[in-house]
Amino acid sequence: MKGALLVAGTTSDAGKSVLTAGLCRWLHRRGVAVAPFKAQNMSNNSAVTPDGAEIGRAQAMQAAAAGLEPEAAMNPVLLKPGSDRSSQVVLLGEPVADVTARSYRDLKPKLMSTVLDSLADLRARYDVVICEGAGSPAEINLRADDIANLGLARAADLPVVVVGDIDRGGVLAAMFGTLAVLDPADQALIAGFVVNKFRGDPSLLVPGLDRLRELTGRPTYGVLPWLPDLWLDAEDSLTLDAAGPAPGTTAAAGADVLRVAAVRFPRISNLTDLDALAAEPGVVVRFVTAPEEIGDADLVVLPGTRATVPDLAWLRERGLADAVFARAAAGRPVLGVCGGYQMLARTITDEVESRAGAVAGLGLLPADVVFEPRKTVGRTAGEEYGHPVRGYEIHHGRVRPDAGAAPFLDGCRAGAVWGTTWHGALESDAFRRAFLAEVAAAAGRDFRPVGEVSFAEVREARLDVLGDLIADHLDAAALDALIGGGAPRGLPVLRSILESAVQ
Repeated sequence: MKGALLVAGTTSDAGKSVLTAGLCRWLHRRGVAVAPFKAQNMSNNSAVTPDGAEIGRAQAMQAAAAGLEPEAAMNPVLLKPGSDRSSQVVLLGEPVADVTARSYRDLKPKLMSTVLDSLADLRARYDVVICEGAGSPAEINLRADDIANLGLARAADLPVVVVGDIDRGGVLAAMFGTLAVLDPADQALIAGFVVNKFRGDPSLLVPGLDRLRELTGRPTYGVLPWLPDLWLDAEDSLTLDAAGPAPGTTAAAGADVLRVAAVRFPRISNLTDLDALAAEPGVVVRFVTAPEEIGDADLVVLPGTRATVPDLAWLRERGLADAVFARAAAGRPVLGVCGGYQMLARTITDEVESRAGAVAGLGLLPADVVFEPRKTVGRTAGEEYGHPVRGYEIHHGRVRPDAGAAPFLDGCRAGAVWGTTWHGALESDAFRRAFLAEVAAAAGRDFRPVGEVSFAEVREARLDVLGDLIADHLDAAALDALIGGGAPRGLPVLRSILESAVQ
């Protein structure tokens, strides 16, 4: 089998990442050499490749689904929002510019050659490449300089499947409308549809799908059911459930559960650090935005953020800073990771990210932070509590603990306050259990980890669920034909009001 496919969506969070990962796992299990690709990703949830490049977390997850290590070619352009109006551009894993929405549009034509070269490179090395679009191709205001949806599909002659989230309502209209607003050459590449998150009896949907085919001349390749516990590496905070990640499936030893409150910063990043905690039996994780929500927590986590100084100001404005300070004074556990660790320091000097200059931190750890122009990106390894730990770093801020400060991983601790720049450290099973045991002791909880959860196996099991979704609910033969043969010729063109208006 040789070929490629682009998965587009009627909206953001329609199911593109899920479908792409599922297709990668489905093909990988069949012995097909498959790789994921996303030309342009906007996310503060990123991963580090073995050679130190930064790419979107979703593409790293999709690479794992394909049985691969992630690489920069899988996500050549990553946008990391620092505010509502500006983002850092990461090109082939390296930061190259800070842009506004308007200035980025001027940059996009120069990025297209890198995008196409990356896709061509993957196609030369793998039998199949499953590409994920960005946002929706129906955003026709962005079509002229699009590099991720139909602009990419046209340039690389990719067949396109459009996935829609029926749980939001109006999915049939969204699918029809997505096709209808495109110009004829773009429509020619839209081969069909996939319905995502359907609850109930699929037979009830058949008349609507039949009518959609009559109207568009295109099939629906299948209907993916709603799975409430489908728990994947999120692309950004828009996908966060208010209750937090799904909990572990069994109880811990001891009489108590361990309650973790993770602060949901406006620019939260690498939020998947919490997944390993939530996978541990007996640990309940929730995201919080108000001081009263952390009162009963046994551990408060200040996670990573793309905007340390503005999010620290937000923490103070919400009253959360005072609540965290009171916890620390009472000896109640607090963990800071990357940007959250930086907030726990005495001072933050930032002339790079926020350009705010010298700012007072929370002062809960004996350390100071200086932001440096060169970004630190890489995988890390060490030991804590006598156990090996692996993780990764992505940051501009350099934390400098005082000489003699009690060490913790690469960072430091003071009493029941811990800080580290290492993301992903909690995925190291023995270290995670030792850390949670110390948290439970400090919190006065009768909680003991059961000592049997492998987070790597949990993640693999999730990816297998995605592969099962494709195998059980989509038309495999039709997808094979589409990937190998491209979009069928002679597909009907919908003449939209927009097209008539132009003529």
